[in-house]
Amino acid sequence: MAANLATVARQKKIKYFLVSFVDLFGVLRAKLVPAAAIGAMQKEGAGFAGFAVWLDMTPADPDMFAIPDPGSLIQLPWRPEVGWLAADLWMRGAPVEDSPRQALKRQIKAAAACQVRMKSGVECEYFLLNGDGSAVSDARDAQEKPCYDQSALMRRYDVIAEICDAMATLGWAPYQNDHEDANGQFEMNWGYDDCLVTADRHVFFKFMVKSVAEKHGLRATFMPKPFAHLTGNGCHAHVSLWDAAGRKNLFLSKRDAMGLSQTAYHFLGGIIHSADALCSMFNPTVNSYKRINAPRTVSGATWSPNAVSYSGNNRTHMVRIPDAGRFELRLMDGAANPYLLQAGVLAAGLDGLARKRDPGKRLDINMYTEGHRARDAKKLPLNLLDAIRLTGESKILRGAFGDKLIDSYCALKQKEWNSYAAALTDWERERTLDC
Repeated sequence: MAANLATVARQKKIKYFLVSFVDLFGVLRAKLVPAAAIGAMQKEGAGFAGFAVWLDMTPADPDMFAIPDPGSLIQLPWRPEVGWLAADLWMRGAPVEDSPRQALKRQIKAAAACQVRMKSGVECEYFLLNGDGSAVSDARDAQEKPCYDQSALMRRYDVIAEICDAMATLGWAPYQNDHEDANGQFEMNWGYDDCLVTADRHVFFKFMVKSVAEKHGLRATFMPKPFAHLTGNGCHAHVSLWDAAGRKNLFLSKRDAMGLSQTAYHFLGGIIHSADALCSMFNPTVNSYKRINAPRTVSGATWSPNAVSYSGNNRTHMVRIPDAGRFELRLMDGAANPYLLQAGVLAAGLDGLARKRDPGKRLDINMYTEGHRARDAKKLPLNLLDAIRLTGESKILRGAFGDKLIDSYCALKQKEWNSYAAALTDWERERTLDC
């Protein structure tokens, strides 16, 4: 039985609740609800106009209602009188079909029908910038290879420690924090869990990092490629499939050299098959395509994929198998919608299971220097427009997500691409003004 939020508010001394949802573009939306009104909101939901956010609606559509999920409650560690709640969107008494959280819940339901559940973890990379976002916040963080730089990490100790302490208090089991491959870039890791829990925490993590950074006079960004010469922000996902009770890892096999079962390979085959069609969700911005298929950076590598391939413990591939019983998907970037990220992985994986898809042979080459040898490997889309078209054409994604979500997503992303295509840049003027 769901917890009574009015009672929880009294017990935990919560004064306000943020009733939140994420739209199709991954933007976190909310209403601030006083604790005295949360009982009604728990039953009826907080009202929103869908046209006012990135959902494919019109001003003529009725209100949609965000009904909070009590199980998602998080008290803001830096402001504990406020509770954050992930909510599910409803309209006319039915779930909003193009709501990202509802889309993930539909995939979870489909997995449950197959007596399986997906567990996952994410590696969220971000930059700490100065207040106006024009440069990295630490001018001394200028090494050619800054990854794991202890001094640069400790100069941002106050920010990193506050976020990590918060995750520990929330029970997320954080286990490491590091300076990443780009100057000013960091990554923080916490324990894996059921994919809906991971998606909710991913949403809150981004909000928390930005909030704590602002508190320290800095600006945090998860933008895929904020600086042309530096490594971009990835959001790698570690994935495994479990039995319905969540006790047995169905990906684990002691008989396979890589420690993966036939179930794991079929699931991976689904990912390999639909990776290019999922690109517009995993890499959802114009800027995303300056991270994948990118030239080498100052550090010597982009650490992002350039083709649809998998390998063992080899970070030049789209999928890495670092350990038995799981694999790491390295395609996603920091702009990925946390719910569509998980839903996309699960939808493609379930398709792989249903059709017993073969991922092909593992490649043990350096894809950055020997990628030309992988002649059969599909290439990733070169831009957002190509990615949108592949998503719209995918029968597998339409079957999993439904035409409404796919059509809405592609229509809104097409508008974004059109806006980008209509913009004139300094690069164009410099090269064509005198032609």
